[in-house]
Amino acid sequence: MDIKVIKGNMNYINDCEDALVNSELGKRYFSKEGSARKSLEEGIIKGEIYIAIDNNNSCKGFIWIILNGAFHSFPYIHMIFVKSESRGNGIGKRLLNFAESFCCENYSKLFLVVGDFNSDARRLYERIGYFEIGDIPNLYRNGITECLMMKSIE
Repeated sequence: MDIKVIKGNMNYINDCEDALVNSELGKRYFSKEGSARKSLEEGIIKGEIYIAIDNNNSCKGFIWIILNGAFHSFPYIHMIFVKSESRGNGIGKRLLNFAESFCCENYSKLFLVVGDFNSDARRLYERIGYFEIGDIPNLYRNGITECLMMKSIE
């Protein structure tokens, strides 16, 4: 599948919202009606969201990168989602590669957190070079432990 990553814009917000709310993470963190959309609007307005599109300009997923979001010094991948029907096609890896390329000129490290319930994502991150820094219990929701992960991108 040929995928291009573009700057996020409101034309793709419905697809991004669909990818988010129809994920396990979305169900756990964005159960309140409209909360996912509000968050995505903020990310698009700030210019922090990038969309994976195919040759038909169909959204397949997105990544939200906050520059200086980790320790006010390093990029932080706030969210990455692939639409359920597009999973398993390398789109998540393509989005992560985009983040690394986008950030490598000005930064030496990239951070993210992954919930203890998301073992598939954690395996992907480890496979492409992220390693565990430590666990943060109850970071965003009580009962969910987030694992802080880092990758050197020098």
